[in-house]
Amino acid sequence: MNKAYIVGLVILGVLGALSVFTVDEREKALKLRLGRIERVDYEPGLHFKWPLVENVIKFDARIQNLDADPQLYLTVEKKNVIVDSFVKWRVEGVERFYTSTGGNVLRANERLSAVVVKQLRDAFGSRTIQQVVSGERAEIMDQLVVALKRQADELGVAIIDARMKRVDLPERVSQSVFDRMSAERKEVAKRFRSEGEERGRRIRADADREREVILAESERDAQKIRGDGDARATEIFADAFSQDAEFYSLYRSLNSYKNTFNNPSDVLLLEPNTQFFRYFKDAQGPR
Repeated sequence: MNKAYIVGLVILGVLGALSVFTVDEREKALKLRLGRIERVDYEPGLHFKWPLVENVIKFDARIQNLDADPQLYLTVEKKNVIVDSFVKWRVEGVERFYTSTGGNVLRANERLSAVVVKQLRDAFGSRTIQQVVSGERAEIMDQLVVALKRQADELGVAIIDARMKRVDLPERVSQSVFDRMSAERKEVAKRFRSEGEERGRRIRADADREREVILAESERDAQKIRGDGDARATEIFADAFSQDAEFYSLYRSLNSYKNTFNNPSDVLLLEPNTQFFRYFKDAQGPR
């Protein structure tokens, strides 16, 4: 086997290798012939090209993520807010993507990022902090997606999603807002405590007044009942006295003796002829 034959085989092998290429399922491919786009509709698999004349450029067909650094925007109230957002996109039109960006993903991200910054600057510049944080956040995102899709058509890409991850105030402003909110909450709590104490005083005063009324009415009723009882007792005593005055006198004297001599240590100094001892001298009592 001569050298020329071997060289020929090597050249054929190299040309064969240069004429074959594969397209992965995660890729899109574009074929150029002498710098001009020849074909863009390659399916995954094995394909052929003319070596040295045709060139194949491959692009990542997976979803790309544009996650830029948080940006500072000014609201209509002239207050700064920090916005962190992201955009997800992928190559859709291979020919347009190549002609607009040269197939450079970083260049595509730069152009999409410029749209995001401009759109959010306009959106935040016409709204208050409260609107962008809660009330109109969805509307801002819808407008951002519409603007991105216009740019995406020019770039040959498709927008999958666009979101604001967070909207924060600068640290110094956040602390100021927190302090103000804390002061407001403390003021509200102080007012609630004051109202509660006032209501408590009113309830206690009403309870004390009602207690006094109940006690007064109870005392009045008790005095009336005692008065009725005393009157009834007096009536019974008077009736008993009128039936047998001597027995009633003896009964009262015995009760007096019982109440007087109930303690052995008591000493009582009385004259013997006093009326108190009349039943000690004569069981029949004085005539």
